Amino acid sequence: MIKTKTILGAILVAVAVSAAPMVTLPVQAAETTQQIEKQPWTFAGIFGTFDKNQLQRGFQVFKEVCASCHSMNLMAFRNLSQKGGPEFSEEQVKALAATYEIVDPEAEGGVRPGVAADRWPAPFATEQDARDANGGAYPPDLSVIAKARSASQPFPWWILNYFTPYAEGGTDYLHALLTGYEETVPEGTLDSQGNPFVLPEGKYYNHYFPGHAIGMPPPLADGLVTYEAAEDGSVIEPTVEQTSRDVTAFLMWIAEPHLVDRKETGFKVMAFLFLFAVIMYLVKRQLWRNVEH
Repeated sequence: MIKTKTILGAILVAVAVSAAPMVTLPVQAAETTQQIEKQPWTFAGIFGTFDKNQLQRGFQVFKEVCASCHSMNLMAFRNLSQKGGPEFSEEQVKALAATYEIVDPEAEGGVRPGVAADRWPAPFATEQDARDANGGAYPPDLSVIAKARSASQPFPWWILNYFTPYAEGGTDYLHALLTGYEETVPEGTLDSQGNPFVLPEGKYYNHYFPGHAIGMPPPLADGLVTYEAAEDGSVIEPTVEQTSRDVTAFLMWIAEPHLVDRKETGFKVMAFLFLFAVIMYLVKRQLWRNVEH
């Protein structure tokens, strides 16, 4: 029979591991051997939360850079004002929506100004239009891209994921992808057959993209966007590293906007089960105190 001290010890170890600062460990993007580092996201771990200011900056990067090619079909303008997200005011959301034209057959002329309830408009009317504008490549919808991508870890590090709980593989991969471009193919790079790597025409070299040849040109550059000063007057430098982190965090929130609520609920449930187990143990000791066993 498993001793009570052993059970309590295991619980304490799990809590200690989950509460410890994140250790940078090597992970791998699916279908590529390039190593990816785990990033210290604010929303990582059991008690992680989204940074409202970072989400606002991430939305700015998405709107000014990514939205020209990628759609966001599952996001409505009003989502940008919900609690736990960028938390723009309702007035800001309404003003933003009104700057876009929404196709509506019932409206005069077939289009009308957007309202908060509208979905984010796609940059292209059809998939073929998107391919024609991007050299045949089809830019994926970004609504759940942070959950649709992943990164794997070698044994035994993945065991810790059950305690931390690690769900940031997609964001680690996206950040690595956005910052993993090279102007030229690194010397000595080989293809899957062991031959010198030749970059196809119209493709770009990326360390972390499976096959290393990606159709999307480098989307970010230093100073590509202009961040406004924060409430305390500080200004964050919009480097490739910073804008990549910001837009990736925003994409994680879009993919899982109730992440923080889920973590809070899970923690409450686990705390309840732990206390319930202690109470049941004490009840058992009380009921069977006079019985030899």
